[in-house]
Amino acid sequence: MPAGRLSVVVTRRLPEPVETRMKELFDVELRDPDTAMSREELAEAMRRCDVLVPTITDTIDAGLISQAGERLRLIANYGAGVDHIDVATARQRGILVSNTPGAVTEDTADMTMALMLAVTRRMPEGLATMQAGTWAGWSPMAFLGGRLSGRRLGILGMGRIGQAVARRARAFGLQVHYHNRKRVRPEVEAELEATYWESLDQMIARMDIISVNCPHTPSTFHLLNARRLKLLKPTAVIVNTSRGEVIDENALARGVRAGEIAGAGLDVYEHGTEINPQLRDLPNVVLLPQMGSATLEGRIEMGEKVIINIKTFSDGHRPPDQVVPGML
Repeated sequence: MPAGRLSVVVTRRLPEPVETRMKELFDVELRDPDTAMSREELAEAMRRCDVLVPTITDTIDAGLISQAGERLRLIANYGAGVDHIDVATARQRGILVSNTPGAVTEDTADMTMALMLAVTRRMPEGLATMQAGTWAGWSPMAFLGGRLSGRRLGILGMGRIGQAVARRARAFGLQVHYHNRKRVRPEVEAELEATYWESLDQMIARMDIISVNCPHTPSTFHLLNARRLKLLKPTAVIVNTSRGEVIDENALARGVRAGEIAGAGLDVYEHGTEINPQLRDLPNVVLLPQMGSATLEGRIEMGEKVIINIKTFSDGHRPPDQVVPGML
């Protein structure tokens, strides 16, 4: 670890309080304008800095890590998910990786509930009518949706965000069910009044709403594939604020278009910014531009975690949020 102030490169613009604090503590290069770095720019940055602060828009794969200079010793990711970073290869090169878990748990859970309401209560259709100036007034049968209370919610992934969704769901009168890689502790189940399903297939077939809250890993890629989506009730709704790769988007679009799935609310997509065109024109599909964690408070808290990880590392200690391969 070099003596003196660490050289830090930040790949995107961050909230002003975070950037100001970084300038006080480190020799930091900030990104201006706020555009994603090219692969060449990332490679050059990794050759000249001690710490790289990337975001989800930066793919740090094995090839890029192989080009890193001898100085680079920490990749302090600005975000909880690290599937865009080859953590195993970084570890082999002696480069630590840290993230920011828990910073946007509540914000993402809020957006999950917002999407549930938007789809089941047909908010986009109402908004489009008002913006077009075609509303003719109230009618007993206009824009009829469904209430959340009494419905069965199946949470796929009962980690921090899944549990935060469950707490909110109970307040809305939803019955909470979940499938997880490991069953949560009995006291957590009791607190959330949550029913565990060992079989994902059996849970999916019986739910009114599915909320995807699991990370993207090789085992969760297309976890909701065409076969499983066929198991859904035709009145069921899917909400995804986690990772787009968990759902087979083509199969989802076909199911919604055929009336086999009642609707979907998506904040993440299988191919990043390349939104499946089959989903765009469906009135019962709500599409958001990755807004799940987009609160100023959450973004600042993420930055504070990044700073703590870097500062702890500079003091010769293991970053508190160090990511270990195979632990996610």
